[in-house]
Amino acid sequence: MYRAAASTLRHSLRRLPSSSTSGATPLAGAACFLATSFERQLPAPTSSRLVVSAAARGSCSGAPVTERPASAWRGLATMADGNSRFGHVLTSLPKPGGGEYGKYYSLPALNDPRIERLPYSIRYLLESAIRNCDGFQITERDVENIIDWENTAPKLVEIPFKPARVLLQDFTGVPAIVDLASMRDAMARLGDDPGKIDPLIPVDLVIDHSVQADVVRSENALQANMQREFDRNKERFAFLRWGSMAFNNMLIVPPGSGIVHQVNLEYLGRVVFNTDDILYPESVLGTDSHTTMIDGMGVAGWGVGGIEAEAAMLGQPMSMVLPSVVGFKLSGKLCDGVTATDLVLTVTQILRKHGVVGKFVEFYGEGMCELAVANRATIANMSPEYGATMGFFPVDHVTLGYLKLTGRSDEKVEMVEAYLRANNMFVDYNKTRTERVYSSYLELDLADVEPCVSGPKRPQDRVALKDMKADWHACLSNKAGFKGFGVPREQQDKVAKFSFHGKPTEIRHGSVVIAAITSCTNTSNPSVMLGAGLVAKKACELGLEVNPWIKTSLAPGSGAVTKYLQKSGLQKYLDHLGFNLIGYGCTTCIGNSGELDEDVAKAVADNDIIAAAVLSGNRNFEGRIHALVRANYLASPPLVVAYALAGTVDIDFEKELIGKGKDGKDVYFKDIWPSNEEIAEVEQSSVLPDMFRSTYEAITQGNPMWNQLSVPKAKRFPWDPNSTYIHDPPFFKDITPTPPGPRSVENAYCLLKFGDSITTDHISPAGSIPRDSPAGKYLLEHGVQPKDFNSYGSRRGNDEVMARGTFANIRIVNRLLNGEVGPRTVHVPTGEKLFVFDAAMRYKADAHHTIVLAGEEYGSGSSRDWAAKGPVLLGVKAVIAKSFERIHRSNLVGMGVLPLCFKPGEEADSLGLTGHERYTIRLPSNVSEIQPGQDVQVVTDSGKSFTCKLRIDTLVELAYFDHGGILHYVLRNLVKQQQQ
Repeated sequence: MYRAAASTLRHSLRRLPSSSTSGATPLAGAACFLATSFERQLPAPTSSRLVVSAAARGSCSGAPVTERPASAWRGLATMADGNSRFGHVLTSLPKPGGGEYGKYYSLPALNDPRIERLPYSIRYLLESAIRNCDGFQITERDVENIIDWENTAPKLVEIPFKPARVLLQDFTGVPAIVDLASMRDAMARLGDDPGKIDPLIPVDLVIDHSVQADVVRSENALQANMQREFDRNKERFAFLRWGSMAFNNMLIVPPGSGIVHQVNLEYLGRVVFNTDDILYPESVLGTDSHTTMIDGMGVAGWGVGGIEAEAAMLGQPMSMVLPSVVGFKLSGKLCDGVTATDLVLTVTQILRKHGVVGKFVEFYGEGMCELAVANRATIANMSPEYGATMGFFPVDHVTLGYLKLTGRSDEKVEMVEAYLRANNMFVDYNKTRTERVYSSYLELDLADVEPCVSGPKRPQDRVALKDMKADWHACLSNKAGFKGFGVPREQQDKVAKFSFHGKPTEIRHGSVVIAAITSCTNTSNPSVMLGAGLVAKKACELGLEVNPWIKTSLAPGSGAVTKYLQKSGLQKYLDHLGFNLIGYGCTTCIGNSGELDEDVAKAVADNDIIAAAVLSGNRNFEGRIHALVRANYLASPPLVVAYALAGTVDIDFEKELIGKGKDGKDVYFKDIWPSNEEIAEVEQSSVLPDMFRSTYEAITQGNPMWNQLSVPKAKRFPWDPNSTYIHDPPFFKDITPTPPGPRSVENAYCLLKFGDSITTDHISPAGSIPRDSPAGKYLLEHGVQPKDFNSYGSRRGNDEVMARGTFANIRIVNRLLNGEVGPRTVHVPTGEKLFVFDAAMRYKADAHHTIVLAGEEYGSGSSRDWAAKGPVLLGVKAVIAKSFERIHRSNLVGMGVLPLCFKPGEEADSLGLTGHERYTIRLPSNVSEIQPGQDVQVVTDSGKSFTCKLRIDTLVELAYFDHGGILHYVLRNLVKQQQQ
């Protein structure tokens, strides 16, 4: 029976590591290995590695971007030259002057008329499939499913996808590199070469999430904040620098260089790879949801969980549902005074209403000719806010112009154009094209877009600028919710008087206390950044000032922004209004806004003021920007300056004056707002290719603080057991040479019982660390003072902290607590109310399994690896929910947690489950006796039993579960290859 099952699995499994360009990779033979794991026997695949040149690994600008020798770069998993079943379409791409750029897998050579009708975004999936098709990991059936997209997409067909590279930021990158370092140790314990654990495709990590807006309104703010950043994060940064030298195929961009997505757009993005004379379009998976920004430049990229990214680094293809594609037609052009930010907030609202979750959105139409790549990137950046997997803009002549503007070489741009034209992946508006087919259609006349903001609590809640005052008053009166604060009418005009540095002043509801030009969403766009500078210039010339107690800041995503603001002469005006440069990083957009002035904070807190923040970011959820600031509005950089000058969001810019200028003159919004022509004129003279080249040449040199970090020169990381930032995780401590097999859940207690829409923000540790929390107590016990706690995000490399922060969200609602809100639960055997971590540890100490009961959309929100890793460390063996978010379900399987779904129409309450029962979920001990999606019986000690659907959806996932997780599978595969 077992051999028959193994034979079936060998025939069925196809999304597992395959051969490389010159033979089998260290992960070759993986599917055979999984098949024979049923028999507990293993094949003997060969292993080899391919060394590629620095040019193949390098950036579009041609500068080497690594601390390692050029000869060390490897690029294995993006190609299948010589192994693809579609070798017959491998075609030479000639250079105009003779010779060739290289060879490529030609879509036209497939000679299939269906391809001409495919959306451009789907063609990227198709090219990857034919290039990597070996009949095993990726099959001809997968290729056919993609070509037949019109018919297969509605059926939710699953396909494998191999990206060209992986993109990380430091918050998500640290745990990924911690896992790789820990896997190296596990390899050594199993008697094998730790060096086998190495990224097989290019990995770029940009350190941008750590800098905070501690010092503002100062010429010294940049240096002061960077020093504090290094003081807080020295251990993390030293670990990352070790990773940059210990692992091949990994570039780490040091702190103070820029924001990951802007650096990706301006420098890291290749658009077309040329590796060993094989050309292919760029695709990227990133561990930040806004990885989609690169879609604005015609690179197919989107966000995934950390576990998926780690698997991709190690040669695993990503399994995904072939997506529907929404065609979004743009026509006309933006009116004078309307910005790209106004456009993206409008698009976000339209797409939210249409419903695009899990879909690609592809933009097209004559309006594209009027839309700069910086504007496209702004729209693509906010794909997570409108719910799409991608917001894709195919490459056209506008894209080529942007590549040149940002310093890419002429030769590189010529190669990009030649390849994409030859492979029917380039949009030429001067040529007649076959009409593409989309799953659904939307249209927007750009002339209909009007100035707007979004808020006060969600990015999709767009408010036209002319309606802002009325909307603000409605929000004050509305009951508490996304568009309401529930302030009684008699309290809405309340004035809080206080003293700011000895001078009397006052604030009221709607007073702006934070005004931040922040986030790659907008700081990558020269037109809005120069627009902000022009607003500042006009305001200064008219004699306007910003209230000194407003926390103003400027944190662009690239040093190029500083160069063109200085060349244009506009930076000095921003400085005068308090928008001094404070750092190159995410800052306020991700909640790193620092503390408010003590006087301001006390006035807000003591008087229960609904204070406002205005920022050029992409998210404004309540509590994200600052704990004391409840109204948060997303706006363009020029509007950020305008609202800072006004000092309040309670204003009608069309009718009310912003302030008094020189000699008491009334100044209105129209007096300081620049025209599109003014902005374009400054942009033409001030934004130059050399600015980008010089900025990114400097990145490769690092900075003194980074270069002075002392790091070990060792293949294996020397863990410091006393470190509270970097800790060797327990995931691979007890790994055995053979898979443990499926694990039944026996007499488990319910750790938590949830309703609907429990997000990864509820599950995964995020934000500040309270002193009296389990994580806070742990840090205090290890000699860390509260002022040095830093955030959960900065401590993602320490599993002890993260386990204690799992399910620690102060807003979480656990139904075991009968309506009480907060990070506690009931320890069922004793009835005690404990922190979730403390209850989980008591269950583990008594050798009890635990489960989680949940409602619909469990795990929705940003993909976070710790939302799956944390529950594992708490001892959770299964999650039973009405439905799961796609990535989170996959991550649970990837960590060995059993996901089960109630049958349609059933849920915990309808089944009479109180959460005080004990639950048994029995599985066969041999994985060959389990089928993906089968029914599973759950039995309770109260006599109730019910049937669930097993949400292990594929044979591949079943194999991962058999091994205890995807990374365990990779480790065992590598070890067994060596032994054979």
